[in-house]
Amino acid sequence: MNHMSSVPADNRISVVIIAQDDGTRITAAIKSCKPFADDIVVIDGGSKDNTIQVAESLGCRVFSNPWPGYAKQRMFGVEKAEFDWIFLIDTDEVVDAELLGDLLKVKETLHDPAKAYSVFRIGDFLGKWMNKGEYLVRLYNRRIYGITNSLVHEMPDVASSQIVNLEGVLWHYGFRSISDHMTRFNKYTDLEAETAFNKGRSFRITRLLWRPPARFVQKYFVQGLYRKGLAGFAVAVFWVMYEFLVCFKHYELTKRRKKIEIVDDGHTEQKGETSYVVQ
Repeated sequence: MNHMSSVPADNRISVVIIAQDDGTRITAAIKSCKPFADDIVVIDGGSKDNTIQVAESLGCRVFSNPWPGYAKQRMFGVEKAEFDWIFLIDTDEVVDAELLGDLLKVKETLHDPAKAYSVFRIGDFLGKWMNKGEYLVRLYNRRIYGITNSLVHEMPDVASSQIVNLEGVLWHYGFRSISDHMTRFNKYTDLEAETAFNKGRSFRITRLLWRPPARFVQKYFVQGLYRKGLAGFAVAVFWVMYEFLVCFKHYELTKRRKKIEIVDDGHTEQKGETSYVVQ
């Protein structure tokens, strides 16, 4: 790992990676972090490939933990980290040269643990990089902030006023195949719908009617995916599908709950089928 004499002891950084069956890509993620990392922790959720062996061969500390969900797995990794400053990265992400330079510069002045740092992530699809990326908090101090305990999109819980944007790009090599994309969409929409259901949100037919087409307009026209040809069109369409699936899975969960409540109350009338109200 990196041991820079000019860096104060309290500024040392632990990189935390959650992994499972990604031995072919984790190497690039680890190597891109080595110049600024003082500790790299890999939490494996039960890989059947060589993910663990690859990580260990690159000097990482590897811990096995049966998959408990994204947030809990990330929290487990943070607990295993040696240092308080945490940098989060996934197996399919790579720190570019400019971001690396900014991380090395920032590392020398991590004097305020209340500050957190976000990186600009850009993803690929069908061989093309999508210009519209997103800023995500990835460097923070665990003594001040924790990971949000959410089913999906788990990130450090930091107020926007405390976030500093870093220069450079975190490249996200997330596209594997259309089939894999659909598999992950199915998993993520399950989690999104379950999150909405658990928070007690009501299913609204208006949301189903306007959100999918609005998402297409946002992605394809506002964010300029029309410039990316067929790949951009496909991404916009997939976002329509994503919103549609989240809405209908939310509807399914709510309807199922109503049926359970009816059974528990001992009612068998037909009105049980109509007790679910679309608001």
